[in-house]
Amino acid sequence: MKRFWLWSIPLVVLGAWALLHFWSEREKPPPDPAAARAPAAKPAIRHPIEPVERPDRPIPPLADSDGELSEALSRLLGNKLPKFIRLKNIVHRIVATIDNLPRDHVAPELMPVSPAPGPLITVKSGEDLALGPKNFERYQPYVGLAEMLPADGLVEIYRRFYPLFQEQYEELGYPDGYFNDRLVEVIDHLLATPEIKGPLRLVQPDVLYEFADPALKKLSAGQKILLRIGLDNQLKLKAKLREIRHALVSAAPAKRPNQGP
Repeated sequence: MKRFWLWSIPLVVLGAWALLHFWSEREKPPPDPAAARAPAAKPAIRHPIEPVERPDRPIPPLADSDGELSEALSRLLGNKLPKFIRLKNIVHRIVATIDNLPRDHVAPELMPVSPAPGPLITVKSGEDLALGPKNFERYQPYVGLAEMLPADGLVEIYRRFYPLFQEQYEELGYPDGYFNDRLVEVIDHLLATPEIKGPLRLVQPDVLYEFADPALKKLSAGQKILLRIGLDNQLKLKAKLREIRHALVSAAPAKRPNQGP
């Protein structure tokens, strides 16, 4: 009898727990079906842009857009386009690169701009290693081309093909994202790049060079690019980025009289 009593204790405990769980579940209010079905709200669009529509010439599908977009850019850049711009999968290259500029790494093979010729050029003074003036000269043709670009003309092409950029951004993994918001955000990030007036000192712990200053090591890939091209080139590119940002924000759709603030 004693053994039976000891053996039955776990059953009693288990039964009490089941009974308590049953009553506690009955005390809970039933879930709200409407709340269960409500989708998460999409982020608010901060910088809406109005695409330029041409009923006589609709934009091509994303997969077939290289030719028409290259033609539009050629009218803007002239015969310098093939030398500086990689035209294959151009929309994907632009969207992926812009999205990655504020991150730690940008894949060089995905960038829409051809790499500057030659290796990184350094100068050495005693034990100190720094980026040399000759290195900054490698980027001058690119900066010169950027300075020639009319910001309004570039944004006009962007607006014309904007649905493709948005589609590519969603395919990149942002189904609820708005690419123009990301673009303005990245421009602001690049404009915040520190402007270093002294030499940019380097270390070479392995094969690759790194900035010696720990604060510069922590910068994003895009900000490090602006440092590597030299202060004069950086300031010129920042001036162009401000022009482009102004044109992007100015291209927001006009509000109708019955629209709220």
